[in-house]
Amino acid sequence: MGLAHQNDSLFFTLQQGQDSHNRVCGDLTKDTFVASEGLRVNYPIADTTIACTIQTDLCLLGIRGCEFWRDASGNSTAQVGGCWLPQLSKLCQFQQCMSAPYEADRLILAILFSMSLREHALSLFRCAVGTVQPAPMLKRAMKLQGDGCPQLLVKDQAFPVKRGLYLVGFGKAVLGMAAAAEEILGDHLVRGIINVPLGIRKSVQRAGMQEMLLKPHSKIQVIEGAKNNLPDPEALKGAVAIQELAEGLTADDLLLVLISGGGSALLPAPIPPILLEEKERLTKMLASRGAAIQELNIVRKSLSLLKGGGLAQLAYPAQVVSLILSDVIGDPLDIIASGPTAASSHSVQDCLQILTKYNLLHSLPKSVETVLSSSPAKPTALKDYSHVCNIIIGSNMLALDEAKCQAEGLGYTTLILSTAISGEVGRVATLYCQLIQLVCLGFAGPGEGPLGDEVRGNLLQLAAELEIPCLNLPEFLQSLRGLEPERPVCILAGGETTVQLKGTGKGGRNQELALRIGLGLHRARAMEVTGSLRRCEIIFLSGGTDGQDGPTEAAGAFCSPELVDEALQEGLNVEAVLSNNDSYTFFSQFQGGHHLLVTGLTGTNVMDIQVILIRAMVRS
Repeated sequence: MGLAHQNDSLFFTLQQGQDSHNRVCGDLTKDTFVASEGLRVNYPIADTTIACTIQTDLCLLGIRGCEFWRDASGNSTAQVGGCWLPQLSKLCQFQQCMSAPYEADRLILAILFSMSLREHALSLFRCAVGTVQPAPMLKRAMKLQGDGCPQLLVKDQAFPVKRGLYLVGFGKAVLGMAAAAEEILGDHLVRGIINVPLGIRKSVQRAGMQEMLLKPHSKIQVIEGAKNNLPDPEALKGAVAIQELAEGLTADDLLLVLISGGGSALLPAPIPPILLEEKERLTKMLASRGAAIQELNIVRKSLSLLKGGGLAQLAYPAQVVSLILSDVIGDPLDIIASGPTAASSHSVQDCLQILTKYNLLHSLPKSVETVLSSSPAKPTALKDYSHVCNIIIGSNMLALDEAKCQAEGLGYTTLILSTAISGEVGRVATLYCQLIQLVCLGFAGPGEGPLGDEVRGNLLQLAAELEIPCLNLPEFLQSLRGLEPERPVCILAGGETTVQLKGTGKGGRNQELALRIGLGLHRARAMEVTGSLRRCEIIFLSGGTDGQDGPTEAAGAFCSPELVDEALQEGLNVEAVLSNNDSYTFFSQFQGGHHLLVTGLTGTNVMDIQVILIRAMVRS
């Protein structure tokens, strides 16, 4: 077995001979290798003297081990993750396989098509997250031009670097953004401060993502805080340092601000006399009563020195350029990370309305009452932000578009439902369950019949009640008509749901969504007459692109219609778990945690991603 470095990735080549694990079993010769994380594989197929290169990154696809067999005629068979592939010639019914010029490429495509739906869903999630890694996005968006009179070019906009170039940042993706920015800015960067999640440097080191780490002797100070995405004294320390840097700038300075999801928790600077503990207690009460992220951020802005445009105002008269990785539906500048460099479109009256909506107006700390009573009644005028330029460089749509391309390459009919899925998690689960039921009915035969019409009507009514932005459900439902059973279907979506806490368990919105869909599909199968759900293989995945779902180590979870019955066999009651909001405990115990999606902190954040895969079962 030979080792070589190529393009900073580790490759190994398995050649026929003494380095291979070769044995004869009947009339088959077995060549075995194990593909581990971070490895790509070169291997021989029919020609024992030539090693053909596999073009696909097995790590990305979630393939962990393969066994290849050849018979005396050179026909190839493989086993992947315990699932047998038939002879290659039988697998190459897909045009993609047939068009591949080399046998090695065809075999890899065969492996792709033979992977389980769970493996496909995982590979699509990884593909989506990989697309919105911070460094590539920032390098596409920004460059420094010229030496004598340098200019910072950001998406065709030029900003002269007159004197000092400074950098601040906050958010889950900012570490990688800052590393890329310092590489671009070089010696022109005077100083920087970034506030990032606790433990993220260790996490990216463990994952081998060295490109996301700052170089030794960096000019950028890194402060870690906001454990479990909650403001804490360390996050406050970082916010104060950023505040002091901004206050010292002049008209000849340029401040580059890097912003991503999670930035709000990492920029806590309550307006005196409010204490951090008082502000966070109020935020937790709102979240526990089902407040949406947009509502939480409106309240946070009203009580903060730096949010709601406060950072931009402190940096005046310096030029402020903000590069933003959006984690909010619709990409509103004043909501992402609570809009520290954007004019707020909300006033103290909006804050008071939210507090009234959730019955908290009459239980506020005295300090909060003092600040709200002295705040301006109307939003700050836009003219106050003429020195600011805010630019979105990445979003959920970018991630879903890339996942769609990969799904289509795997042979799926692929549709993007929406990048703005929002609302109470139980109602969103119902929406997804009914969509799945409709696809399965379509696979059953020509037309969906009266049941299909009923499901469509229910879907349209539910979508209207959820008021999901930019969701054209009638058009989407029309695209589902006439699906061919021989082609599997992939539905992709993004956004953020909300969970109204009723219990004391541990979980996150993605895990709760997956568990509720598992329960919903179980109930639908028990009640259906047509049996369409039982004739389809179904997998659902929901995960946070930041790698963290609530105060847990998981990013999300998988589910299938079989989950409830299988859980009962282990003594786990899904309904009882959901009534206690204890989805993480359930998934940790169920089948040894096999259904948990655990990625570690990913270094990026563009909200959540959902993957629905449906494949008609082959009838014998």
